[in-house]
Amino acid sequence: MPELSLSRPTSFCDACAIRNRAICADLDDREIGLLNGIGRRRHLVAGEQLMWEGDEAVLVANVIEGMLKLSTHLSDGKEQILGLVYPSDFLGRPFGETSPYGVEALTDTVICVFERKDFERFARDHPRLEHKLLERTLTELDRSRRWMLLLGRMTAEQKVASFLLEIGERLGNAKARAGTHVPLPLSRQQIADVLGLTIETVSRQLTRLRNAGVIDLPSRREIVLQDLPDLKARAS
Repeated sequence: MPELSLSRPTSFCDACAIRNRAICADLDDREIGLLNGIGRRRHLVAGEQLMWEGDEAVLVANVIEGMLKLSTHLSDGKEQILGLVYPSDFLGRPFGETSPYGVEALTDTVICVFERKDFERFARDHPRLEHKLLERTLTELDRSRRWMLLLGRMTAEQKVASFLLEIGERLGNAKARAGTHVPLPLSRQQIADVLGLTIETVSRQLTRLRNAGVIDLPSRREIVLQDLPDLKARAS
């Protein structure tokens, strides 16, 4: 595993953009100070690997900016994307010995990273953080169940519309207003892999949504959500 490139800001928790949504949200100032002492801010470039499937679980992390993917490799060597990770999400497996999946940055990303063993000791001594870990785990379980429904029962149009809504809400604050420009960090093939569709079906659905005025596609890596009510109706 390559050597980590880490830095220790004076007090990066004070200026954290996602502190009120992150796993450390319920900690008081003293606890935040202690957590700050064992954490580091790290920058990843798009395509950089943070964790490797099956390797020793060395790190855990909060995502501050950017987007990452969780993936595994099948017996034929093909990559399968298991999920996407957004700002305020938590990465890694506390109290676990190995990483069950690989983690790769899809965009330039900023994370708050901790040595797993240091984080485990801190969590044992601070019940509010342990409670937040449990809460976050249950939230991820609910999200996984909804994703299973999406993959198993929805039409191609519903899948693509649901995916675009999630991207918009997590990366572009699309709940606030329509016309929001949202980065699209995944290629058409990666979107197809995530949704269990073919690349042709994904491209066809995106074209239909654009022609209907629901979205605009200024480039292959950007989307504008123009008609949110219509998009939500197509996803339901």
